[in-house]
Amino acid sequence: MERTERAPGIGIGAYIARHIREYGLLFALIAIMVFFQIVTGGTLLRPVNITNLFLQNSYIIIMALGMLLVIVGGNIDLSVGSVMGFIGALAAVMIVSWDIPVGVAMIACLICGAAIGAAQGYFVAYWRIPSFIVTLAGMLVFRGLSLWLLQGQSIGPFPQSFQALSNGFVPDLFGVGRPNILAMAVGVVTVMVLVWLGLRGRARNARYGIEDEPMGLFILRNAIVAAALLFVTWKLAWFRGLPNVLLSMVILTVVYVFITERTTIGRRVYAVGGNAKAAKLSGIRTERLTFLTFVNMGILAALAGMIYAARLNTATPKAGFAVELDVIAAVFIGGASMAGGVGRIVGAVVGAFIMGVMNNGMSILGIGIDYQQVIKGLVLLAAVVFDVYNKNKEA
Repeated sequence: MERTERAPGIGIGAYIARHIREYGLLFALIAIMVFFQIVTGGTLLRPVNITNLFLQNSYIIIMALGMLLVIVGGNIDLSVGSVMGFIGALAAVMIVSWDIPVGVAMIACLICGAAIGAAQGYFVAYWRIPSFIVTLAGMLVFRGLSLWLLQGQSIGPFPQSFQALSNGFVPDLFGVGRPNILAMAVGVVTVMVLVWLGLRGRARNARYGIEDEPMGLFILRNAIVAAALLFVTWKLAWFRGLPNVLLSMVILTVVYVFITERTTIGRRVYAVGGNAKAAKLSGIRTERLTFLTFVNMGILAALAGMIYAARLNTATPKAGFAVELDVIAAVFIGGASMAGGVGRIVGAVVGAFIMGVMNNGMSILGIGIDYQQVIKGLVLLAAVVFDVYNKNKEA
């Protein structure tokens, strides 16, 4: 009876207005892609360019997953670009200069990233030094360590097994070649799983009388997402199939969506960012959670550093320079709040893709890096202004 009373009062327009962040992101990404597809004469969505979009933005998306948790917890990490460059340099020295096996070197790099995150998280969580100061110091320290480790020179090339981390492709198990049947099958299965999860979620909300999006909007949203996924996998199937890095991104995204939305530790991170004092009084170990978010960020920055180095097939002293700005911008464009406690993994991923499509589209058009920086800065400012406007409106 309760559900019957609620349903007539929920219109599509009212529901979108109430959830403008989520739907606004989706519409913005679609609009930006359509715009650049038109002005680039169809180049943006060619199979080879779609593959390049994933390869070029993989490390941004991976670090955005960790940055979201840091920002949701009420902090920020300015050191991720420098840590990424340092780990790439460390991997190059270990693999190329010291002939350490690739698997051992990769594990060592991830451990080093975790240690870096732990060191910074320790000062932020237990010494209560503002994260801005700690990670700003880390940015300078690890930039300098990268220069020292590489002696100002580039080191490479890497073995093929390490390059496959970024530049490799999942082999077609069906052996057809083109189109890549595995890529097409993955797209179809992914769409079916997403629709099934959506329907199951609606059924669960209906059982508990929770307000849900109108059925028409549910169908429209899933139709758009399904069409986009099938289109992308179809394009990839006619090139070289699924990039290894795309598989890594999807797995990590699913894991972090589950952690943030389905686990106790995820909900507690949001509670700490929303009101740290209240969270502490309720029994949440706020210091430990803050510490863990930085450890997690260090591990993901290390993984991103190896992927970046593998893609370039060399480690350079300038690797990771100003990357932290793109990562932070992606998270804020994706709907995270500056005050903490608000933000979603899917939003951060979409925000990263918005930045990636803009970078790629402007590069195709031959727009200079100076104008690109101006445009990205204005987009970030618009996203923050939109966030503040919504908060004031709700208040």
